[in-house]
Amino acid sequence: MTARLLLVRHGETAWHAENRYAGVTDVALTPRGLDQAADLGAWAARRGAVAVAASPLSRARLTAAPAAAALGLDVDVLEGLREVGFGWGEGRTVEEMAAEDPEAVRRFREDADSGAFPGSEPVADAAARATAALRDLARRHRDGTVLVVAHNTLLRIALCDLLGLPLGRYRHVFPRLDNGAVTEIEIRDTGTALRSLNVPTTTTPPAASSGPAPAGD
Repeated sequence: MTARLLLVRHGETAWHAENRYAGVTDVALTPRGLDQAADLGAWAARRGAVAVAASPLSRARLTAAPAAAALGLDVDVLEGLREVGFGWGEGRTVEEMAAEDPEAVRRFREDADSGAFPGSEPVADAAARATAALRDLARRHRDGTVLVVAHNTLLRIALCDLLGLPLGRYRHVFPRLDNGAVTEIEIRDTGTALRSLNVPTTTTPPAASSGPAPAGD
């Protein structure tokens, strides 16, 4: 078995434009995010895929929809691809959290597993469900290519798990995945290979960044 998975972070939402942790909150795409989804659809029509899967959150489903339509496919909505819940950090910026509890932010930045925000989903739990969903897609579409639209934090955790890297270091190993960008992996019987990382599919100009470390998804 050698299945190729094209892992895509969904389009921009208002909270991501403000560098807020969206997590499990269902935040709508911005006009820029909708343009990124349309660009992904055009890219997918050229690249090809035998299936399209997405997180149940609307920002992922709506990003996946143009690609699925271009390929004549339905979107396979998978609960295992839902974003990590950030608990205390949900809906907040790093600056807001640091003003309230700078030590909590320091611990999170040092190790996002042992220093997870209070009330957030354990990193190991997120890794287990995400990796199970991706491996199931690979089994169901053996030797095919699957487009998977999900989230910045969940995908980075899954990449660490699949590649045998420390889960709590996902922010250091993979600093960011851009909206609409593709990371390609191969899931084989013998393991997982990373073929490309954070390759843009969009012609939509990137939003101005407030710093080198954007908030999670």
